[in-house]
Amino acid sequence: MTATSSAPARDAWIRRFHPPAGAGTEPVLVVLPHAGGNASYYFPLSRDLAAHAEVLTVQYPGRQERLREPSPDTIAGLADGVERALEPWRGRPLVLFGHSMGAVLAYELTRRLEASGEGPRGLILSGRRSPLVPRRDDLHTLDDDALLAHVQALSGTDAGLLADPELRALILPALRSDYRAVGTYRHEPGPPLRTPVSVFCGESDPRASVAEAMGWRELTGAAFTFRGFPGGHFYLAERHEAVVGAITQDLRAFTTP
Repeated sequence: MTATSSAPARDAWIRRFHPPAGAGTEPVLVVLPHAGGNASYYFPLSRDLAAHAEVLTVQYPGRQERLREPSPDTIAGLADGVERALEPWRGRPLVLFGHSMGAVLAYELTRRLEASGEGPRGLILSGRRSPLVPRRDDLHTLDDDALLAHVQALSGTDAGLLADPELRALILPALRSDYRAVGTYRHEPGPPLRTPVSVFCGESDPRASVAEAMGWRELTGAAFTFRGFPGGHFYLAERHEAVVGAITQDLRAFTTP
């Protein structure tokens, strides 16, 4: 599993696990992981969407083969790295998919891309409430045990990993940086997006209710769709086939003239 060689100076940020089925004209789906997440978590999604898009999965610093790199602790810092890494694909029809923290990052990247010229063809936001919904979000201030307990309760990390002291020590720095990034993020007012938005939500997600996720509608002047899935915050794993089907439909809707 290596990064695509299309951008050697930037490929630390990008993983292309599966070659696209097309000849370079298919849409490019950029997958932005959740807090504490890594590119490999989205390997099954890449595998099953490779027939429909060139799937690029972002690998944030501070995890897996980037373990020794400091992880940015702001959404702006993460956006800086991803924006630079995506430059070789800017002429292609981009669609951004972000889950949880990745949804906030995908939204801010879309604002940047629109401001600099051509925005993405579409934006898929998963498992995250609208930034217009006020809520205290200071999980990054919890002690290590409490933070890991929260993550385990969301079913985002294997309990066996969290019980191993050495693995805990490896996981915690990037996890805390990610939670600080999303916890300190504040939405800056601006024009509504020109990009169509599709929102996915687990119907029993304790971190983003259906009503809170629907609030993203207010942030785009383009088309808006919503899909609810049975399950919690990580419904993605529980409803994999349905999620693949929904993303496939969105890719077609976003990129068909």
